[in-house]
Amino acid sequence: MEIDAQGFARPIRRDPLQEAVRESSVVNEFRDACPGVGVRAQRPVGSQRHPLLGPVVAVWEAWATDPEIRFAGSSGGTLTALSAWLVETGQASRVVGARANPANARQSVSVRILNRNDAVAAAGSRYAPVSNAAEPTALEPTTAFVGKPCEVSALRALSSSRLGSEEGPILLSFFCAGTPSQYATNRLAASLGVPEDEHIEALRYRGNGWPGAFTIVRSDGSSVATSYDDSWGTHLGPATQWRCKICPDGVGESSDITAADFWRADERGYPAFSDQAGISALIARTARGRDLILRAAAEGVLTLAPMDIDSLAAVQPLQRQRRETLSGRLTGTVVAGGRIPTFRGFGLVRLALPRLRAVYRTAKGAFRRRRAMGRTRLR
Repeated sequence: MEIDAQGFARPIRRDPLQEAVRESSVVNEFRDACPGVGVRAQRPVGSQRHPLLGPVVAVWEAWATDPEIRFAGSSGGTLTALSAWLVETGQASRVVGARANPANARQSVSVRILNRNDAVAAAGSRYAPVSNAAEPTALEPTTAFVGKPCEVSALRALSSSRLGSEEGPILLSFFCAGTPSQYATNRLAASLGVPEDEHIEALRYRGNGWPGAFTIVRSDGSSVATSYDDSWGTHLGPATQWRCKICPDGVGESSDITAADFWRADERGYPAFSDQAGISALIARTARGRDLILRAAAEGVLTLAPMDIDSLAAVQPLQRQRRETLSGRLTGTVVAGGRIPTFRGFGLVRLALPRLRAVYRTAKGAFRRRRAMGRTRLR
């Protein structure tokens, strides 16, 4: 995976002179797993399928019991706490995750988390391209993996075909609104008075509070910051790639465990981004995920409280509305001459039927945007 001219990670073919049989095998496996080609909705044994949020075995409000991890994490620190616990108890030999590049904190890189210190160093969301699924150990059965829903769907498909569904890595994911271009981070930093050629010590998108501020620490120790509402809403969110805008699975359906912001809502029912102690929603997608969460809670790693899955959907308007109207966006894209991946089992037409007016508006908007982009491949 390499960053292209638009600032997005793209797969690059290597070793074009491989033997024909090997070439065919690799290409076919890639196509079967790549979320740019297709994604399947999941129905793990023992789960109930929520039409908007995917398979659910169990769901809780949750946060890291350790106050340092809770503060450092993006929303309650649950994935950070689980990562540290898994490696320090020997349940995983490593956790594949992401953190700021030590050589250039504007960029994000994949890392292997081997202890609590590594986990804390990787705490906090990274709203920039990073390809954890390309890490060489990501598919090993002794690995735990933290990544975007699209990466987790690829690993689920690969582990099912190679290893069997119960023998693959532990898969952890999170609610995702899309991956912004790398250049969006650079432009945001420049808007705060930090030019691209200035060396910086650290860059955080979120965390150190909930939701926490976008913060840059300069070489002299001074810092500049802006709110999450401004950083994501004004700069990063609008710069997400088109494939993310037509994604049916921003909720991490293919994982064993998915974490999400469990926002407190304002009087209109929309998320309130006032800073407070972080709270995650943790969804166990599989029996394996449920057992891990319950054991982590029993050992004091997580604090859990009961919750209703519909209350999570209520404070995730982007995920809810995108899935409800996605059939319109896909239709508008195709009518405008664009290509789309194959999405199976998400019930998109059934979700669209009660809200045809909104779906029609979405289709018109997608048609206009796709035409403006020109007849280029969306992948």
